[in-house]
Amino acid sequence: MDRFDNSPETALAWHRKGVGAALATVVQTWGSAPRRVGAQLLIGGDGRIEGSVSGGCVEGAVIVEAMDALEDGEARLLEFGVSDEDAFAVGLACGGTIRVLVEPIGKAMSEAMLADLVVARAKRTGVIYEVNIETGHRELKSPEAYPDRMRMDRSGFEEDGATFVAVHNPPLRLIVIGAVHIAQALIPMARIAGYDPVLVDPREAFASDQRFPGERILTDWPDEAVAKLGLDTRTALVLLTHDPKLDDPALQAALAADVFYIGALGSTRTHAKRVDRMQEAGFTAAQIARIHGPIGLDIGAAGPSEIAVSILAQMTAVLRGKLA
Repeated sequence: MDRFDNSPETALAWHRKGVGAALATVVQTWGSAPRRVGAQLLIGGDGRIEGSVSGGCVEGAVIVEAMDALEDGEARLLEFGVSDEDAFAVGLACGGTIRVLVEPIGKAMSEAMLADLVVARAKRTGVIYEVNIETGHRELKSPEAYPDRMRMDRSGFEEDGATFVAVHNPPLRLIVIGAVHIAQALIPMARIAGYDPVLVDPREAFASDQRFPGERILTDWPDEAVAKLGLDTRTALVLLTHDPKLDDPALQAALAADVFYIGALGSTRTHAKRVDRMQEAGFTAAQIARIHGPIGLDIGAAGPSEIAVSILAQMTAVLRGKLA
């Protein structure tokens, strides 16, 4: 799911206000479709809309079908061909075909099920929404039902061609320890890539609004900050201070948790010393091996911005299963 998409939350609010709401979800694509599977358009009973299923190519037709769905309470599975000309208008080289599932809230999808989905998302708990387009059966399932889909953020049809699986992962989160130059480049890059970044540094001269305008900054000690934020499988931790007094407490918390990525700045020699300290702290070789140090992919990066690129690339490779 797109981290910027709050369609389920808004749909529930509109439904409870009596406006009415239908969720339109991209369930399948062929060719260069404008939006990925799982993208959603929300249509209100009064005609208001949020989100997109095609970048503007077929929204009008989907809205008409959604209004009909709100009237009769029946879900609809729609198929559209997006012409090359229409695709070019929204920035694509060629067109494609998309299938869109339209579900009126309170009818095809129950209010109770949508509310449970919204609660799970608010708690940063991953959840699967499964719907059989032939039988109409709908169910929320735990991430363990589709671990590969959860890891890859990959909604889509199962091999039976009837079971559509929508992945609702918590937003990706990046915790950066150390308000240094690399962090100034990495944080805005990570935001573009879909992360909610948090900067942690008790040194207020470094962690200032002037140096990081508009960013969330915690000036707590790192171990206190990560305890406050919580660590989970959708969290990446990046350590940039070069100071064991700051880095190590957060590192130990991450090694004891299930974060998907841990990266630590420093040379090979610095990392060897870090490994020794973690061994002395009682961590196993397998736990310590989770640390990516020296941090980032070896792309010959020079300067803070290029190092930030190498870090973000390595985070992506780990998240998507290309690196351990």
